[in-house]
Amino acid sequence: MNMKNNHQEIKAIGKYLRLSPIKAGRILDQIRGKTYEDAILILQFMPYKACISIKKILDSAASNAENNNGLSKNTLEIKKAFVNQGPTMKRFQPRAQGRAFPIHKPTCHITLSVGEPTTEQN
Repeated sequence: MNMKNNHQEIKAIGKYLRLSPIKAGRILDQIRGKTYEDAILILQFMPYKACISIKKILDSAASNAENNNGLSKNTLEIKKAFVNQGPTMKRFQPRAQGRAFPIHKPTCHITLSVGEPTTEQN
């Protein structure tokens, strides 16, 4: 018998971040499924710019869980972590002899969901 769990997922979203979605996705792959404390440690010591923004979003999701749902930060687990592409800012770089080269500055939207760990018994 397959019963659905009524576990809550509390989420936080960071929108229009000036990061490449590919680079942010590499970091999200590292923390997906980890506990809140483990993910904070991983993000703290990774040398990438995206870690700062992802850590802020994770802190926000954990605070939402603590304040709105009464959950403890120590027991939280990252359920979902994904990135979507945002609008690309288009700029031009002047070059020699009156030419212009296009520059594309990507943005992204990061979504993190946290919740209590599920203990499945078979």
